[in-house]
Amino acid sequence: MKPEKILPPLADRIRPKTIDEFVGQEHILGEGKPLRMMIETGDVQSMILWGPPGVGKTTLAKIISEKINADFYQVNAVLSGTKEIKEIIDKAEKNLKFYGKKTILFIDEIHRFNKAQQSVLLNSVENGTIILIGATTENPSFEIISPLLSRCQVFVLEPLGVNELNKILERALKVDEVLSKLKIKIEDKNLLFLYSGGDARVMLNALEVAIKLAKPDENNEIFLTREIILEAFQRKHFKYDKAGEEHYNLISAFIKSIRGSDPDAAVYWLARMLIAGEDPKFIARRMIILASEDIGNAEPYALTLATSCFTAVDYVGMPEARIILAQVATYLASCPKSNSAYLAIEEAMEDAQRYPDLPVPLHLRNAPTKLMKELGYGKDYKYSHDFPNHFVEQQFLPEELKDKIYYRPTELGREKILKERLESLWKKRKQK
Repeated sequence: MKPEKILPPLADRIRPKTIDEFVGQEHILGEGKPLRMMIETGDVQSMILWGPPGVGKTTLAKIISEKINADFYQVNAVLSGTKEIKEIIDKAEKNLKFYGKKTILFIDEIHRFNKAQQSVLLNSVENGTIILIGATTENPSFEIISPLLSRCQVFVLEPLGVNELNKILERALKVDEVLSKLKIKIEDKNLLFLYSGGDARVMLNALEVAIKLAKPDENNEIFLTREIILEAFQRKHFKYDKAGEEHYNLISAFIKSIRGSDPDAAVYWLARMLIAGEDPKFIARRMIILASEDIGNAEPYALTLATSCFTAVDYVGMPEARIILAQVATYLASCPKSNSAYLAIEEAMEDAQRYPDLPVPLHLRNAPTKLMKELGYGKDYKYSHDFPNHFVEQQFLPEELKDKIYYRPTELGREKILKERLESLWKKRKQK
């Protein structure tokens, strides 16, 4: 009697083998887009793939390796150390020297490597011994050392939407060696998509479990009801899964309560998240953003306090971190609110994209050389500190935008003082 064949998980069985099979990330993989061109030409450089779980970072790395016929090594930064990395680099050197073959080193969760571990990669990435593909769910600007980051191109992968998840689901039902032989009907696909949280792997794992839970009917069809889908997701366990809906619902309620100046609601939603096991540093990060986006210069100290909150939470940890988070959340909720700084940078970004080549006015340019001085660089610039009140009116924007106003302070909190000062200095602001 032959032993029963053990199959890999569904997500691995239907893993795309080519770019054309890959679903999603059209902004970098569509026709003429940067990563696709890099893959098609074979001129692959070291890169960091930054995005949430289950959007295809590992799959992309394998597709790239197959396309350029490179040796492929996959390690996880949590489980691997410097010794293993050095061994792979040694093999890569021999491959390149004796066989002219490239080596791709794929490091999952590369942000988990410390600075010393990341530094080991520098020379090999620099001289082309290895092509590094790092995958991370964290902002590489904060988690990857600058020398390594400067040697890599960063590609941002976006969460999968309903259309992408549906394509992956349909492909699984059609091409998988097991599922394609079954008659499967799904009562509520959207429920499957919703609880996956944009993670294709979570969706496919839940689908596989649901099929095992369901029993074929008299027509030998498998009908996946809403109840079966919920059971497959182990709804109680996933109620606050960090990729799930409740995660986003609670942090949304928390942020909106602070924005709405309700400290009581804010501390309640904070308690809900902490009891559910949310990472306190995630909450602290969101409050740093809120301090600028929703409070801004109405109370500039809010940003300082929020930043100090993150540091304190990092030092102290739970359960005491709950006190620090509560102090800052209630303070931010009680502060006057302004989104003027947020609106200013959004409007300025739009103009910067619309007019990317507007020249810097000559009087604002630096003139470190004789030639630049002769060309008028820096001419007629007025040094503000030489004038009464350390101010003199002059033009700082490009000619095409000279009358544009981006920052519009409110009448709330300390921002009222800023508004009054700006209006006293720049008379045009009173008319806008």
